[in-house]
Amino acid sequence: MQDKSNKNASSEHFETNAIRTQVGRSNEREHAVPIFATSSFVFDDAEHARSLFANEQSGNIYSRYSNPNTDEFVKKMCLLEGTEDGMALASGMAAMFLSMASFLKSGDHLLASRSLFGSTHQIITQIFPRWGITHTYVDVDKPETWEAAIQENTKILFLETPSNPALDIIDLEWAGKLAKKHNLLYVVDNCFTTPYLQNPAKYGADVVTHSATKFIDGQGRTIGGIVLGSKEAIEEVRFMARHTGPALSPFNGWILSKSLETLSVRMEKHCENAHKLAEYLESNEEVSFVKYPFLPSHPQYELAKKQMRLGGGLVSFEVKGGIEQGRNFLDALKMISFTANLGDTRTIATHPASTTHSKLTDEERLNVGITPGLIRISVGLEHIDDIIADIAQAIEASVPASVNS
Repeated sequence: MQDKSNKNASSEHFETNAIRTQVGRSNEREHAVPIFATSSFVFDDAEHARSLFANEQSGNIYSRYSNPNTDEFVKKMCLLEGTEDGMALASGMAAMFLSMASFLKSGDHLLASRSLFGSTHQIITQIFPRWGITHTYVDVDKPETWEAAIQENTKILFLETPSNPALDIIDLEWAGKLAKKHNLLYVVDNCFTTPYLQNPAKYGADVVTHSATKFIDGQGRTIGGIVLGSKEAIEEVRFMARHTGPALSPFNGWILSKSLETLSVRMEKHCENAHKLAEYLESNEEVSFVKYPFLPSHPQYELAKKQMRLGGGLVSFEVKGGIEQGRNFLDALKMISFTANLGDTRTIATHPASTTHSKLTDEERLNVGITPGLIRISVGLEHIDDIIADIAQAIEASVPASVNS
């Protein structure tokens, strides 16, 4: 493999960087980068091996450390997010875990927004305490309380915006200034927006994480994660990842790098469909409420418009009648998938209270905006008329007969 950079890389345009950033071509002159299905790489001689292990020169040693396919994925994501370095990992949750665990030790304290993905919540509340790491949750709608929650041993400020699944928005710039004031590592889960819609590093984030399984892959084919940030921060993540082993496979790295080539086109359509669906749901009399960042009715609408390019591909809502009618709605869907994922080409419906956030208590769910009948829709790329038609008939079918009579 020759060490040649593509001459069209590092453009000022997102789409070009996503398509034209490639590892160097081999002597075969392939146009599309092949899959490097190898566990290890051959050294030129003893001195070459020594210098690689001593970090005196860059190069591949072992695919648990790096691989041309995962390297290409990382390089693209760094360009798209505006970060210096990154580490590709086997899953989104490996990325969430290492984005915190790489920097924490026993006795440290973590400050986090209360509205988090269910498994992230389990890491913070169930796993970290085993190692003497404590935490404090702060509310999205009460930013005035955040500073008072910072302790002498607080090391990290962790948040996700928009939140999962309530789609609450946190002011990234404000949070960045708070983290800088108190010398905290500022970590942002950017999974819901992708780098096409939002760039936390622009607002001071030291570390940006993604579950690449979602919109970055975009077709429900694979699992992967990535942690991005400054060179100094990623060195900590890389050390932890190399010696604990959550490496992204070359095949999945190849898939995710290729997926980025269509990210901008897909996200434009996801957002267009989601916005139209949200507007429809807001007009439906059987819907109690709708949450979508680019609806004027969203509590943080102006903030969303400030820091997001478009409103995203997720819509949350609740049908009247609570959990019973919500379950009836899910059972009545004909086209839309009922599965535990998001960011697919296919529209997906999820009931967070009984699936992704089922391990939380009723009180914990309500504290983050998850009502018993809340439905999260990951809006796909089907024709919007078909998406709305399926949801409309399912809402109608979910209404108790006594109400329709």
